[in-house]
Amino acid sequence: MATEQPQNDEERKRRALDIFIHVGLVVLLATACLAVLRPFLPLITWGVIIAIALYPAYRKLLSLLGSREKLAATLCTLLLLGILLVPVALLAGTLVEGVQTLNTNLKSGTLHIPPPPENVGTWPIVGAPLKNMWNMGATNLTGLVKSFAPQIKAYVPGFLAATAGIGLTVLQFVLSILLAGVLLANASGCAAITRSLSNRLFSRRAEEFEKLAVSTIRSVTNGILGVAVIQSVAAGLGFLVAGLPGAGLWAMIFLFAAVLQIGIVVLIPAVIYMFAIASTTKAALFLAWCIIVGLMDNVLKPLLLGRGVAVPIAVVFLGAIGGFLAIGTIGLFVGAILLSVGYKLVLAWLEEIPL
Repeated sequence: MATEQPQNDEERKRRALDIFIHVGLVVLLATACLAVLRPFLPLITWGVIIAIALYPAYRKLLSLLGSREKLAATLCTLLLLGILLVPVALLAGTLVEGVQTLNTNLKSGTLHIPPPPENVGTWPIVGAPLKNMWNMGATNLTGLVKSFAPQIKAYVPGFLAATAGIGLTVLQFVLSILLAGVLLANASGCAAITRSLSNRLFSRRAEEFEKLAVSTIRSVTNGILGVAVIQSVAAGLGFLVAGLPGAGLWAMIFLFAAVLQIGIVVLIPAVIYMFAIASTTKAALFLAWCIIVGLMDNVLKPLLLGRGVAVPIAVVFLGAIGGFLAIGTIGLFVGAILLSVGYKLVLAWLEEIPL
């Protein structure tokens, strides 16, 4: 008996060492794989999100095309690329044309700024300095530009970096849409892999959490991004009809602000500008339209945000906005999914329901 005990101890030590080595090798391999894939993770994540959000439309198109999967996936991909690239190309063309016109007018000395209305000086806090600056621009534009030359030079590198970042973001979305098309064309195989992964992670509740993740992605797509796009289109139409300079750029800025739930902040300076340059009637109509645009999300968001999601709307909303503030646009979906799954796990723990 005395000789068997040391042998058992040695056997347990060897098994523990083997397990430790195997786990260490698995962790090392997983870390190495993540390091290799790290530059592509945002691209892959966006591709998966786009594919999941687009899948219901893909299924309808598939039935119309007689179950021709590759053709349906190709058409969906081309449609998404058009939705992305056409507005970007129009906006880029507008900006380039505006910069070229501004540069030409500055060189020729034909650029003229109209004098400010008299009521600008009566505005609280900003009225007097704004009127002085506006008057200087109307009478001595060259002097005004020279007075702000140091600030302009300081912001030029940041502006160029932001422009390059926007270009890279557009390229990333183009590649993500192409990846989403590939995933849609192989939807059945991808679904099998996803189901196997869910079974490994959540066992008997795998199907529930898989459906929760899918419905959360579609809910965020419709309830936050979809509402933001609808508001931006309505705001852009208002900017165009009102004759606001750079209406396309204003609409793009409003889109980002609407995703952040602060779209009203972009509308305020537009309304102030209209009251400064336009008639009272026109400015009042523009104000009424901006109020309608600002209140759209109060109607649309409750209808779209929580559809098909087995968690409260507040959980999805807080997860989406918190994720956006933490890790950027991708956080809209990652944050909402994490918070929704965490909410369900806490409920399961409280109810003592085994996974």
